[in-house]
Amino acid sequence: MRVWMPLAVVWGVLVAAVPAWAAHAYAQFGDVKYPPGFTHFDYVNPDAPKGGEFRLVPGTTPTNFDKFNPFTLKGTAPPGIASLMFESLLAGNAEEPTTAYGLLAEDVEVAPDKLSATFRLNPAARFNDGSTVQAEDVKFSFDTLTGPLAAPQFRTIYAEVKGVAVLGPGLLRFDFASPNAELPLVVGGMPVFSRKWGGGKPFDQITTDLPIASGPYRPMSARLGRDIGYQRDPKYWAVNLPVRKGHYNFDRISFKLYLDDTAKFEGLKAGEFDFMREFTSRNWARQYKGKVFDRGELKKRAFESHNPGDFQGYVFNVRNPKFQDARVRQALGLAFDFEWLNRQLFFGIYKRVDGYFPNSDFHAHDLPGADELALLEPLRAKLSPAVFGPAPVSPSTAPPSSLRDNLRKARDLLAQAGWTYRDGALRNARGEPMNIELLNNQPSLSRVVAPLQAALLKLGVTLEIRNVDSSLYQQRMDNFEFEMSSIRIPGSTAPGGELFEYFGSKSADTNGSANIWGIKDAAVDALLGRVVKATTRAELATAMRALDRVLSNGYYSIPQYYSDAFLIGYRQHRFVLPPTIPPYYQADSWAMSTWWASPENR
Repeated sequence: MRVWMPLAVVWGVLVAAVPAWAAHAYAQFGDVKYPPGFTHFDYVNPDAPKGGEFRLVPGTTPTNFDKFNPFTLKGTAPPGIASLMFESLLAGNAEEPTTAYGLLAEDVEVAPDKLSATFRLNPAARFNDGSTVQAEDVKFSFDTLTGPLAAPQFRTIYAEVKGVAVLGPGLLRFDFASPNAELPLVVGGMPVFSRKWGGGKPFDQITTDLPIASGPYRPMSARLGRDIGYQRDPKYWAVNLPVRKGHYNFDRISFKLYLDDTAKFEGLKAGEFDFMREFTSRNWARQYKGKVFDRGELKKRAFESHNPGDFQGYVFNVRNPKFQDARVRQALGLAFDFEWLNRQLFFGIYKRVDGYFPNSDFHAHDLPGADELALLEPLRAKLSPAVFGPAPVSPSTAPPSSLRDNLRKARDLLAQAGWTYRDGALRNARGEPMNIELLNNQPSLSRVVAPLQAALLKLGVTLEIRNVDSSLYQQRMDNFEFEMSSIRIPGSTAPGGELFEYFGSKSADTNGSANIWGIKDAAVDALLGRVVKATTRAELATAMRALDRVLSNGYYSIPQYYSDAFLIGYRQHRFVLPPTIPPYYQADSWAMSTWWASPENR
């Protein structure tokens, strides 16, 4: 990257009011590790050779795809397309959670009042059709993503952005509704695409048109279907930028899609692909062995992670009347026996999720400190008194506790909420039984749900599993047509505005949003506002702990479990790994972007 030099005279009048440039990076809390003129991130090999192929399966379970546009609600886009084809103004890294460096933009300047951020584009930036990335393309991307034809979550993510002003072919300014140190990172991370993509068609009708974007790869074929491959662009414009040096070393990256987990694992052993992240502890303990592992063709390795723990849990749709009383939700959670599951089914691999931000500085514990109370006290009238006591801890069956004791507590809570056992079932005052449907798209989850079903049945609650394919599952979840389901939210080292999409009141009634619970809570909204307005890392952690405390006392979920390592099976002779594993990373994206092919794979 170039260090900023004075702007051309022709732009002088347009930017006369803009103060001096902040040059090569932006940090939400002012902590920039790499100085101007740095050549590469420390955790990559800048001399990694190019070539070879990286073959993997997606971490989710899509069985096909029917569009190339990843930004609309309807349909399924192929795995990898968003990360391999689209770029943003700034690029983060796996070491600094709240810092980003120039990618499409050379320079970023945040106004002293924090009400705007001005970006100057790199004049070398090119889309894959050879055209220059211009400010009008960035504005077009923003206007399109926040318009009515894109997936609704983008309108939530960019809700605090008032608009984009084009100041010149390579200069633009984002204006913000309020001072917020995170917003330059939010808009800096926005995907950018050409205004020529789709030839002027309505955005939600751009399905088979290949994206015109600036990323390092493009699809190897334009056929919609089950598998997808990407070819590295030999003319990729950013190959020598500091934020891309040593990245994206494979000539080809391909994703293979399978109809079930058994076929997927057999495909790994047979050499149909090279890399798979395992999410099922039983598979990890029992299947990753045999001749192909003994010969060293496949390697089984748990990659340590310092990431905040993922939130995984059963979630209640509180739009449903039966779940609107928090005592009911708390009672149902008491029937979940993690200790038995971890001992009998999970081989002791997992740790229990407490709260929504486990294994991080953002997790509430014990009593609220003075810093948290300063945020919670003004909201006391909107909060349960329990929020000001010890933070909730997920129920345990470890001695001296037991599942029997927990079910007794659950029975009492249900009675307080008007649900009592009679005529062979748990019933409300109108005599309606407590029957619950769990929407599921992972057949392997049935064995995990079975103990919960059995425990709930002792309370008179019938829990039925509704297994559906991934497409129907996504459709029903987007439309909130479910009672309970199971979700996993990756932990974040830099939580911010995206939390409005998960927990904000405005997103609760927006189809396709991540607020699948339907949470509408003025206190939660207020604390989300404090999260995004934090000016130091300490302020962010305080606001997050207060938020965690309020959400946990809402009992919107039954917390499950998480792992502090990535469980990976990979064909080791085909790859060379960087010598350093960064502190914060996602396994698939780290491998795709920083590993390189061994000589026999090139």
